[in-house]
Amino acid sequence: MNARATARDAVTLLVIAKEPVPGRVKTRLTPPYTPQEAAALAQAALADTLHTMLHVPARRRVLVLDGTPGPWLPHGFEVVPQSSGGLDERIAAAFEDCDDGPALLLGMDTPQVTPDLLAGVGHDGHDAWFGSAADGGFWALGLADPAGAGALVRGVPMSTDRTGDVQRRRLVEAGLTVGDLPLLRDVDTAADVAAVAACCRPGSRFTATLASLAETVR
Repeated sequence: MNARATARDAVTLLVIAKEPVPGRVKTRLTPPYTPQEAAALAQAALADTLHTMLHVPARRRVLVLDGTPGPWLPHGFEVVPQSSGGLDERIAAAFEDCDDGPALLLGMDTPQVTPDLLAGVGHDGHDAWFGSAADGGFWALGLADPAGAGALVRGVPMSTDRTGDVQRRRLVEAGLTVGDLPLLRDVDTAADVAAVAACCRPGSRFTATLASLAETVR
């Protein structure tokens, strides 16, 4: 194995997610979707994300979960519970449990993500990696030294239209070199659903679920 492949394999992949239970996930999709339909879309988005991560070279793959694993969870993931507190606290805690090399954390809202989008993470010489979201948040955050996540993440206002700007500025002000990942749209509102589905690979669970919901309406 060459040195480049070894570096790539050193990354820990973290997916932070909520169990796709109706009424607890994607509540901003209702209406027009019912809580059950919103949960089905959330489950499909999460499953697509997890299966994509199986094709990204990694040392570990960890699902940081609020809830209980279900049949949507593929083999190859460790499951750890989310910590208490706000999202900033939960993200920081997830990183701080990974003290043995670079780590990349993603959410469950970008089923269009592909392995190629993450190809540089962990081996391109940056101290951090950042994926901005179209709504002003972020869909991915990577740190070469996850042990320092607390000072970088705690206190960042989450779920606002300036979350991404504040978080990226934290990285830069800490003196870290930042590798920017492509801008992606995440699934938060009904308007996002069709737009994101159009960016997914053919045959994805997310597009299939959306198509099945359309068939039900007809």
